[in-house]
Amino acid sequence: MSYRGASKQFLDSQNVSIGDKIRITKKDVFYEGMVLDRAEDADDEHVVLKMASGYNMGVNITDSRIELLEKGEKPEIELPPVDVERDNHKKDISIISTGGTVASIIDYKTGAVHPAFTADDLLRATPELLEHANVRGEAILNILSENMKPEYWVKTARSIADEINNGAYGVVVAHGTDTMHYTSAALSFIMDTPVPVVLTGAQRSSDRPSSDAFWNLMGSIAAAKSDVAEVTVCMHAEEDDPACYLHRGTKVRKMHTSRRDTFRSINTEPIARIQNGNLKLNKNMDYKKRDYKRREESEVVLHDDLESKVALVKSYPGISAEILDLYVDRGYRGIVIEGTGLGHCPDYLIPAVSRATDSGIPVVMASQCLYGKVNMNVYSTGRELLSAGVISALDMLPETAYVKLVWTLGQTDNNEEVKKIMQTNLKGEIESRSSKKFFLI
Repeated sequence: MSYRGASKQFLDSQNVSIGDKIRITKKDVFYEGMVLDRAEDADDEHVVLKMASGYNMGVNITDSRIELLEKGEKPEIELPPVDVERDNHKKDISIISTGGTVASIIDYKTGAVHPAFTADDLLRATPELLEHANVRGEAILNILSENMKPEYWVKTARSIADEINNGAYGVVVAHGTDTMHYTSAALSFIMDTPVPVVLTGAQRSSDRPSSDAFWNLMGSIAAAKSDVAEVTVCMHAEEDDPACYLHRGTKVRKMHTSRRDTFRSINTEPIARIQNGNLKLNKNMDYKKRDYKRREESEVVLHDDLESKVALVKSYPGISAEILDLYVDRGYRGIVIEGTGLGHCPDYLIPAVSRATDSGIPVVMASQCLYGKVNMNVYSTGRELLSAGVISALDMLPETAYVKLVWTLGQTDNNEEVKKIMQTNLKGEIESRSSKKFFLI
């Protein structure tokens, strides 16, 4: 079990195991219930009980006595295999999980929660998916999204390609929300896809009444069956159920730590709105103007050579030039600066920037403002940065600029070609104009 230190000694004193029924007495108050397990990183001062009321309670063990009432078994969830007959009238949609807990199986009798990682798990948690598609898939990773790496982007892209080549009409990628916008941008550059590839996740897991998992999954299935053959992100449109927005993978960003509608399109509008399984394209989206890419009959193509030694550096008052020098000395191949305003950093950094570019290291300037476009021609510092060889990221998000440079340096080591690629709109990452109407929509 995951108890440690004082709490483990407390339980061991009466030979108590997970699943046993115990009584903890504190002064004149006692608590009875079944012992539940705890997270490995939990403190050692509490024991968690499943009470007869059905609620879980953490009891502080300080100055407490423990009594074993009844031996039991460790709560486990039995997960029988899912045997679903394929419906020829429904589309084949694949779900690939990288480890984000977009759904969970909860045993309300014991309090045990099983993260849903596989397609079978997702079907147990959300059987309604089968009303809309034949669902298949697998878990290719089991990580928290903050542990995502460029090599995992490649693994994910190759798994998606396998599903498409095996006949998937669309692919949904279950992903943790913290770095989902990095992965959606990476997959956008790595893949030329003939079918929709939709990333989704959950701000609140399925064991919470306010969970957004159900509608995000349902919306993603609808998006995967649509004609929008791009890498997109499908997440809640508002705090309330059940609408979702479909965002372009290179123009979306997580904007709040906990809100269900945390994902927002920046410097543009969402591609579509999805509600009750119905996808409605944004009225400003026009296929003829190539505002979005449509489904086509072709094979998926991967461009999956990446250069992982790229740094993303935020400019701030007092930043030291040593930071840029460190990356140069450590052999980094590219640097993205998240500059202030129109694309600035302190002028005393310019010699370090020049040293990097003179060493053949591309330096790209994005803006930490997020909204608007980089323009280094307005003020003297910006013009000096341009003279030092800095490449403008235009209106790309800093995260997208970082991912694109990782990808670009995997395609070429010619700096002129790097600059050309970085300032060419490939996957909708650069808007031709930056309208004020998109601000905080």
